[in-house]
Amino acid sequence: MSADVPAMVRCRAADADAGPADERLARYLDGQHHPQGALAPRTAFVALSDHEVVGYIAGHATTRFGYDGEVQYLYVVPAGRRCGIATQLLRLLAGWFDRQGIRRVCVNANIESPGAIPFYLAAHALPLNRYWYVWDDIRAAGAPASHT
Repeated sequence: MSADVPAMVRCRAADADAGPADERLARYLDGQHHPQGALAPRTAFVALSDHEVVGYIAGHATTRFGYDGEVQYLYVVPAGRRCGIATQLLRLLAGWFDRQGIRRVCVNANIESPGAIPFYLAAHALPLNRYWYVWDDIRAAGAPASHT
């Protein structure tokens, strides 16, 4: 999975407001960095435009806050925001969670990003506290129904 990391880092590098990508991203995707409560499995998806990464999302199984999954990373380049890219990425990850049997999912919302909280609320997440939002059933975020 970490083969996409250089392109993921490049897509974020030009966004001075967001700052650089997490230097632990490759280690996270290779299962060598474990955020609090993180478990295997984990996955990531990228969004492409003209063969360039314009967004990415990653998540994993977890025990954090008694939830079963966590969205670890979600980023979309400024030119791609409000175009449905983040929504599609979240739907892909929600589908992956659903196929893993993971329904209860949490995410740490970047409160300094003006679009983060409205995005998660629009995706039917509920506030757990100021920084964390949750889905008691990630399928509410638009995941296709599981066929297992």
